[in-house]
Amino acid sequence: MNKAELVDAISSKTSLSKKDVTSVIDAMQDVIAGALVKGNKVSLVGFGTFQVSKRKARTGLNPRTRETIHIAACTVPKFVAGKGLKEKVK
Repeated sequence: MNKAELVDAISSKTSLSKKDVTSVIDAMQDVIAGALVKGNKVSLVGFGTFQVSKRKARTGLNPRTRETIHIAACTVPKFVAGKGLKEKVK
């Protein structure tokens, strides 16, 4: 499902227009991203938690040349599914 399909699905389940749903989804993405940039986590009870995870520096392998390369440490966003979401997916 892409963003347009998500907007259509939410719009059909609510009384909101597609324009309103799109602005709500965009605002939600901005707020979650802003919280993650600050190092905070965002918990939606029953759905899941968005948080920041740190990856250590490591060595990798260039698949084309088979040379070892150094991969720098970085910070990545992470989503952990909540109990309610896990139960619905089963």
